[in-house]
Amino acid sequence: MAQAIQQDSALREQLIRGAQSLGIALDDAMVERLLAYLSLLSRWNKHYNLTRIQEPAQMVSGHLLDSLSVLPWIRPARVLDVGAGAGLPGIPLAICRPDWEVVLLDSNSKKTRFLNQVKIELKLNHVQVVHGRVEAWRDAAGFDTVMCRALTQLKEFVDKASHLCRSSGIMVAMKGQYPAQELDVIRASGLVCSVERVVLPDSDIQRHLVIIEHPENLS
Repeated sequence: MAQAIQQDSALREQLIRGAQSLGIALDDAMVERLLAYLSLLSRWNKHYNLTRIQEPAQMVSGHLLDSLSVLPWIRPARVLDVGAGAGLPGIPLAICRPDWEVVLLDSNSKKTRFLNQVKIELKLNHVQVVHGRVEAWRDAAGFDTVMCRALTQLKEFVDKASHLCRSSGIMVAMKGQYPAQELDVIRASGLVCSVERVVLPDSDIQRHLVIIEHPENLS
């Protein structure tokens, strides 16, 4: 199935059409790399259990288009994907923004092995893979955007990852349903945040982006 993903014209059309509906233009090289990434994910998933979504059309919508949907809200050009897992959203973002520096951080060694293989095979030289825990890892330069798709609680995300965000940066959490209770908790602590609802093409997945200003930006 992995090789068939790259050769499937219907998946290619779904990806291009879906990206256009999100206001994102993909060139041929981006489309090839995005589908090649799905092929790698499908192949490695048989042994590493990287994703529960296995049907190719659902992978295009639930993985690629979901990841790309956050592009309008990302602050370039140093981006950190916390708990990167199988590389979502970090890998699709890196493929479509080769001028960004993208760091993929995960504490699971089998997942970072996969991410390193993706980096090598897709020649993503502007991507760095880090095996470590976010609360313990340090980066002197800091990041313009610190984002996550996997961490469950907003407060946990802020508590563990805010030290990696530049004073001029933002933190972006990809959530499903509108996280009302989680927002109450972080707003009560004085954090400034906004919520953007994203409509994903070819999917009934709910997606809300919580955008948190770095604590140092508070007046």
